[in-house]
Amino acid sequence: MPHHGEAVIEDEPEAERSAALAPFRIGIFRAVWSANLVSNFGGLVQGVGAAWMMTSIATSSYQVALVQASTTLPIMLFALVAGAIADGFDRRKVMLVAQVFMLVVSVLLTVFTWLDLITPWTLLAFTFLIDSGTALNSPSWQASVGDMVPRAKVPAAVALNSMGFNITRSVGPAIGGIIVAAFGPAAAFAANAASYLGLITVMARWKREEPVSPLPRESLGAAMGAGLRYVAMSPNIGKVLARGAAFGATSGAVLALLPLVARDVIKGDALTYGIMLGAFGVGAVGGALTSVRLRQLLSSETMVRAAFAGFALCSLVCALSTHAWATALGLVVGGACWVIALSHFNVTVQMSTPRWVVGRVLSIYQMATFGGIALGSWIWGLVADHHGAPVALMAAAVAMLAGGALGLVLPLPQHTPLNLDPLNRFREPTLALDLQSRSGPIAIMIEFIIREDDVPEFLALMTERGRIRRRDGARNWVIARDLEHPDVWLETYHTPTWLDYIRHNTRITQADAAITERIRELHAGEERPRVRRWIERPTSTVTGVVKKRAQE
Repeated sequence: MPHHGEAVIEDEPEAERSAALAPFRIGIFRAVWSANLVSNFGGLVQGVGAAWMMTSIATSSYQVALVQASTTLPIMLFALVAGAIADGFDRRKVMLVAQVFMLVVSVLLTVFTWLDLITPWTLLAFTFLIDSGTALNSPSWQASVGDMVPRAKVPAAVALNSMGFNITRSVGPAIGGIIVAAFGPAAAFAANAASYLGLITVMARWKREEPVSPLPRESLGAAMGAGLRYVAMSPNIGKVLARGAAFGATSGAVLALLPLVARDVIKGDALTYGIMLGAFGVGAVGGALTSVRLRQLLSSETMVRAAFAGFALCSLVCALSTHAWATALGLVVGGACWVIALSHFNVTVQMSTPRWVVGRVLSIYQMATFGGIALGSWIWGLVADHHGAPVALMAAAVAMLAGGALGLVLPLPQHTPLNLDPLNRFREPTLALDLQSRSGPIAIMIEFIIREDDVPEFLALMTERGRIRRRDGARNWVIARDLEHPDVWLETYHTPTWLDYIRHNTRITQADAAITERIRELHAGEERPRVRRWIERPTSTVTGVVKKRAQE
């Protein structure tokens, strides 16, 4: 028995495992995770079939690399729209629609392949459509993690999702290679179509309680603009996006050119390609299992730089090795680095974003990362077409090292838990005018009395407050000082309509409250800071009314 104050080292791994697996105690998460596992398996089998079929019917290395690009391009193109839909509509229904759409397209791909109607561009079109469904599904799926589990368990749930995908990655490609080698690509496409049925069933039976908002739904354009504005006014999220795009653009070379490595460098077949992807998946599972511990031991920046360096080693091995076992070992390292980097980016984004905009921010993150993968696949495919896959992979390895060095300019923030629940202190004021929700523009003026000694701190706090105001929808935010009474300061901002003003105030989070409270403490007036709300009226309208009355 340990003495008082003695650490029980043996119990720590068990406690960590218990925390890591805690989301499995929640029934809906467990059901969706299991069904998603089967769906991911089918998707990987389909990916092997598409990639290997392209090596048989393509006329250039460029077309082979475009298979990888066609799977990621839809995310870059449609993710923001999908994110706005995820935040504005019932996420369960959105996922259900996306899954049914992918099922229909997968069935059509199977039929076209069976009837020998597939050309390189037809195959790319079907792949693009399937992954367009993935682009619609993904933000709702990722954002719904917070609907299934408490916020404290979100990092563990994200890690489990990543681990689940990579469990299938470790065996799915190899089985896909066996299916393609034994029965042809059509069988792989049919297996993918069948894999959607379980997830469709789970989604149809999930009785999710849709939160009721007292405010009307934003238009799609306004919702997309709000998501872009939130990211633009969140510097730490911007750093994650930049690093994610750099990682995707450089690391995408390995997965895009792996079919050529298996066929031309190792002299293998579809099964060899499947085994190579399986090795990548094994490494990815290992990365998922160790990522929690690495987050405890290493800083965010150290983790990501190590992932860039490890993937550069993987790319170099794939370029130079002619032995399947050596290439597989390199891919194990690459798979681990892939998950460590991308899961860390994902968790950082989720834990830095409130629920009202999380779908849109995740979609923008996916646009950056998978847009980088699509662009990188295209670039490295062109290089491989002119100089061969080994040269392209060696060039990508150098680019990966440069991506790691990007941290010298854009270092990642350390993860600090924030309470991003709504503050819920705002109460709509009683107005003397009868305003409609669309009435506006609205001008807001808040008056503060600040002692001279407190001005430097006040200005620093107001700089952060201005960022928060603009992030949550305020326009033309400024602070001004009274020339005749220097202790009087005025904060002003605008919103397009009265509804936008209400929406702006409901977006304030618990984490934002600390700044507001400190500013109020600096206020030296006897009463609370005075808030005045104005509705603007253009003089041209008034002039027109006067002229009309004069004519009458």
